[in-house]
Amino acid sequence: MDMTAARWHTATRSSNNGGDCVEVADNLPGQVFVRDSKDRAGGTLTFAPDAWRAFVGLTARQRA
Repeated sequence: MDMTAARWHTATRSSNNGGDCVEVADNLPGQVFVRDSKDRAGGTLTFAPDAWRAFVGLTARQRA
């Protein structure tokens, strides 16, 4: 899996005060990558875009 063109950004729900941070790269067709910003070399999860949207939608509804 080639992630050299991935553009990573901190997830909107991640804390900016040193808390747990998740980075997401969703600019590549057909794949969404997720990693821990504190351990970028520790591994990356890969989701299909529909699965990622469903997950994000579910977590947003749970917080409401």
